[in-house]
Amino acid sequence: MIVTIITFIIVFGILVIVHEFGHFYFAKRAGILVREFSVGMGPKAVAFRRNATTYTLRMLPIGGYVRMAGVADDEDDELKPGTPVSLQVGQDGLVHSINASKKTTLFNGIPLSVTANDLEQELWIEGYENGDESEVKRYQVDHDATIIESDGTEVQIAPVDVQFQSAKLWQRMLTNFAGPMNNFILAIITFAILAFMQGGVTTVTTKVAGTTANSVARQAGIKTGDQIVAVNGKKMTNAQSISLLIQDSPNQKLKLGVKRAGQTRTVTVKPAAKTVSGNKVGQIGVKWGTSTDSRLSTKLAYGFTGSWNITKQIFQVLGRMVTHGFSLNDLGGPVAIFATTSQAAKSGIRQVIYLLAVLSINLGIVNLLPIPALDGGKLLLNIIEGIRGKPLRVETESVITLIGFGLLMLLMVLVTWNDIQRYFF
Repeated sequence: MIVTIITFIIVFGILVIVHEFGHFYFAKRAGILVREFSVGMGPKAVAFRRNATTYTLRMLPIGGYVRMAGVADDEDDELKPGTPVSLQVGQDGLVHSINASKKTTLFNGIPLSVTANDLEQELWIEGYENGDESEVKRYQVDHDATIIESDGTEVQIAPVDVQFQSAKLWQRMLTNFAGPMNNFILAIITFAILAFMQGGVTTVTTKVAGTTANSVARQAGIKTGDQIVAVNGKKMTNAQSISLLIQDSPNQKLKLGVKRAGQTRTVTVKPAAKTVSGNKVGQIGVKWGTSTDSRLSTKLAYGFTGSWNITKQIFQVLGRMVTHGFSLNDLGGPVAIFATTSQAAKSGIRQVIYLLAVLSINLGIVNLLPIPALDGGKLLLNIIEGIRGKPLRVETESVITLIGFGLLMLLMVLVTWNDIQRYFF
């Protein structure tokens, strides 16, 4: 269990850091202020600031985020009227730090009860100093001043010129796309590393390596060495496609083109219906053969071919969800990933690396779906802005994002509960 937990944290951590670094890097390049780069969620464990960004490690090792100035989910309204703060004023007369936390004390800080502030345009803060309500004092705030939030996290304020919306449209689109892009790059590198670790690329072929006892395939006369070349008259070139067609056809007749000794004949089978993870799938009891290519060029190319094969499989599954109906059993959340990580950890480092590559592609594709609150939803809003020639109203975009986030959270709860029932009951 300890090994599984450590493996899960490492795999999840790599996925999150690589994904969020994509957003972080291109935001910085576009002149967008990244206020916080967080790994993990929940209460803060560790934090430090460097080059205007606060880096935090949070207690729950699930997820992470890049907090960009001006983005809808960036809490920038910390200082409501009546908020007690202390100000650190420099020799230039400007406020360089605003402390809104009871967990931290500023040396020589000036106590202030906030009455109003503008930390985006004109950069000032005003209020009652030292509890004296007879006079409202105003202080100008430095462009790069920091604010210490209620949980003790120190981040830089977000003037309008460094906010997300101030960047050019193409820069914002690239920033939104960069997270999934990094996941695809990680998968390509990981698959290439895996090929070298394995000493070559092992491919599942359409040749039959064996059949299980009393199976549909054996009863139909399919033997070791046969090659399945077609299903229902459609030419087949990979075992994955054949397996998916068989799985989608429980108790339905299929005509298989079986090649033996240079001759092809048609064999009719009726896949047996088996329940797997709550779904009925067809099985005929065939074990596929494999072949290994150890050439250097093949190992290098496997970064791309391996990634492409997984991508095709994911889209095949998404297509089946559309054509055969949506089921929670087709999805997996953190619990399912944990269970899969447990199996991979028992199988060795190569299986863990393979899992990392597969999860990275999954994360990249899912994030590109045009759903509000996901990167794909943000890109869709960028495209709409490009067509309209102007962005949506901030309020409209916030509502769309909030609805999308709420639906995602609901789906996550349902998927997690379904995973718990599947794997633990």
